[in-house]
Amino acid sequence: MVAGDYEIPEDLLYSREHEWARRLNGRVRVGITDYAAKTLNDVVYVSLPKLGESLAQFTVFGTVESIKAVSELYSPFSGIIVKLNEELNSHPELVNKSPYVEGWILELKPSDYQSERSALLGPADYAKHLATIATSTEHH
Repeated sequence: MVAGDYEIPEDLLYSREHEWARRLNGRVRVGITDYAAKTLNDVVYVSLPKLGESLAQFTVFGTVESIKAVSELYSPFSGIIVKLNEELNSHPELVNKSPYVEGWILELKPSDYQSERSALLGPADYAKHLATIATSTEHH
């Protein structure tokens, strides 16, 4: 699915803060959306959390820094971090180039996937959310 200039894969769940979540063999891979990557523009640094750290849904786990701004990253699910994309330490630009494939940030073992997923947006609802943002930005 494409909304405006932004790619929105159909197989992901989304947060209102522009993180995505992909379910993989009992884990959840997390990254930032195409919208967030394009809004930030040139990402120069990604601060990664620690392996084994426990996250609560919608709490901050790190930041993405660009030339323009620093944005906090929010976990779409509660769980334990089981994998980090260490490639981002030397190549933070992967977040811009490939936000849904090479630019993922972490994987976690979710503590309650079924009940927490209802707090996230599906692709169509995320597209509507982006349209709302675009509309509110145009009127200011």
